[in-house]
Formats: sequence, structure tokens, C-alpha cells
Amino acid sequence: MKLLITGAGGQLGKEWIDFCKDHSVSYNSFSSNELDITDEDKVAKVIADVAPDVLINCAAYTKVDEAEDNKQTALKINAESVKKLTNICNRNNVKLVHYSTDYVFAGNKSDKENSPEGYKEEDSTDPVNAYGHSKLKGEEAIKDSGCKFLLLRVSWLCGQYGHNFVKTMLRLGAERNELNVVNDQFGSPTFADQVVEQTFELLQQNKIGTYHLSSGGMTTWFDFSKEIFKQKGINVKVNPVSSADFPTKAKRPFFSKLSTQKISNVDGILILDWKAGLQRLLKQL
Repeated sequence: MKLLITGAGGQLGKEWIDFCKDHSVSYNSFSSNELDITDEDKVAKVIADVAPDVLINCAAYTKVDEAEDNKQTALKINAESVKKLTNICNRNNVKLVHYSTDYVFAGNKSDKENSPEGYKEEDSTDPVNAYGHSKLKGEEAIKDSGCKFLLLRVSWLCGQYGHNFVKTMLRLGAERNELNVVNDQFGSPTFADQVVEQTFELLQQNKIGTYHLSSGGMTTWFDFSKEIFKQKGINVKVNPVSSADFPTKAKRPFFSKLSTQKISNVDGILILDWKAGLQRLLKQL
């Protein structure tokens, strides 16, 4: 199996490169600076030259708050370019792996007590911000394209590369004695190394369709931060606050737990509890 990785300079793309090197997987990788997925002609030429079996698209516009003021840019990268990728993949008989987000959901799926399993793959989508809207449009383009695809939704993505909540908390914990963290948004972190491992397992089994990749269990950003400091032995006071006390330009879904029921039924897939996944990540940092 030969892979072509786009967005290889990002959090997930770098994780893919590490995995391919460690497991002797044949791959070519391009950062977004090296290969702009909005340039259809260039992407088509690269795919024709490389002749991959699978295109792993890790390129995306992920600036959630900035997307509110840059809706067209978000749509161009997360939707229009994805549609072009499907056309190129179709012409070259390449399977497309594309990552999406919990933000395609409204975040009002009952409450955490009645829906502890979270959103399932077939649940109705209704994004509450421009970023989620752009990612949903990309999903729709893939599903309408007729190409072979794996559409993989992740939530609260954290890894050893790039910017994410875990690394931010570690930095702030070293700088301050007290922090305020939102305690009314429920979900579960997804760890980049597990995303890559699970995606590769799905590819080896020739799976297609939509899957949710996340961790077992559920938490809030507040409890997540407390666990980070607990596992690292960092002494910092964390105060729970509401989203109203921590306003952001883009609205966030209050409940964005992704169900892992479907993915857990795939042979060879192990779903770690989020605390165990965090422990594994902290050993990498």
C-alpha cells in the first residue's frame, strides 16, 4: 500500500510520517506549503506522478474563531478543494482518507446522562459555527462523489505535534499558579497517534464509509485540564467556569462526544479510555 499524505506539516500529518517510518509503509508527503490542495492542477500532477493507492488528506483550515471572519477561505480549503480531491481520486482510482470533526454536530444531543455514548455516525448534522459548516460541506462533497473513501471524524484532537489543549495547559501550568477552564462543554479527546493507528487498520481491512475516532469515556475541558496536571504532577489551582465567562468569536457545541461503538466493532481496533490515551501522549512530550 502506497500513501500520499497532504498537510504533512500539521499535527496529524507529522504523526502519519512517524508511523510510516516506524512501520516501513511506503509514502510520499507534502506540507501545505509544498502542495496547496486548492491548486487542482498541481494536485492532479502529483497524484499522477506518485501513483498512490491512498490519499491521506490532513490539510484543512482549522482556525475555528478566525473562520467566522474568513468563511470563504474556510469553505475553499475544507469544502471546494475536497470536492476537487474526490474528482482526482476518482480519475486515478485512489482511495481518499479525509478527516472531519465533531463540530459538524449542533452539540445539543439530549444530555450527557441520557446520551453517554455520544453522536453516532448517522446522526443528523447541524453545525453551530462557520468552521463546522465548512467541514460539513466537505463531507457532503465526498459522499456525493462516488469515490472510494474513509471519512473519519475526530474531536478535541491532541498529539505531540502542533498546537493543542494538552500542550497549552502544560505551558500555562508552568507559567501560572491559577487557571480558569470551561466546565460546561462535554466531549472526549482524540489522540493523534491512535487516529493514525486506527486509520491504518481500517485501510488494511479495506473498510470504506464514515467512522468516528475518539477515546472511551467523557469529560469536560476543566476535568481534562485537572487530569493533565495530576498526571504530570504540576501544582496549579484550576477553577471551573462557564462558556459565558470565556467568550469566543465562534460558538462551540456544548456536547460533542463522538460514539466509538462502530469503530470498536472492527477487529484489531482498541479504544483506550481518554485518561490512558493522555498518559501515553504525556510520555511522548
